[in-house]
Amino acid sequence: VTKIFGFFMTIAGSLVGGVMVVRYGVRRILLLGAIMTAATNLLFVVLAQYPPNIIALAAVVSADNLSGGIANVALIAWLSSMTSASFTATQYALFSSLMTLPGKFLGGFSGIVVAGFGYAEFFLVAGIMGVPAILLAIFMIRNGHRLDSLAPRNESKPDAGAESP
Repeated sequence: VTKIFGFFMTIAGSLVGGVMVVRYGVRRILLLGAIMTAATNLLFVVLAQYPPNIIALAAVVSADNLSGGIANVALIAWLSSMTSASFTATQYALFSSLMTLPGKFLGGFSGIVVAGFGYAEFFLVAGIMGVPAILLAIFMIRNGHRLDSLAPRNESKPDAGAESP
């Protein structure tokens, strides 16, 4: 289920997320992605309360991967906007590595948590861990004008004849 449905739903989420970022802006879709990702962790809590059901599992995995695709596209777009044109590759590599570090570190302990507390509690904690991301996205939306002044300016020279902002 995770390999088939998950893969295609991640691709679909990435496409949907890309369209939404263009239409509604990065910050709003970061908030949507954070909410959806936390909410899908809570769907796993519900799933753990019932006997195994492949259709329910496919639905929850699909929702989880769809939300992950949307969130990742928004996060990558935001990270890309934070890089300086002079050091794009280096800064993007550093930012994207730092982005995945907490999940990799905490993921190493997930088996211990599941063994000690159970799947429902594990996914409940995972859902709660999404709250800081939601709050940060709200902060970014409310303070966007101040944050934009901190972003690096594009140091490259505009094309001749192109309008400058």
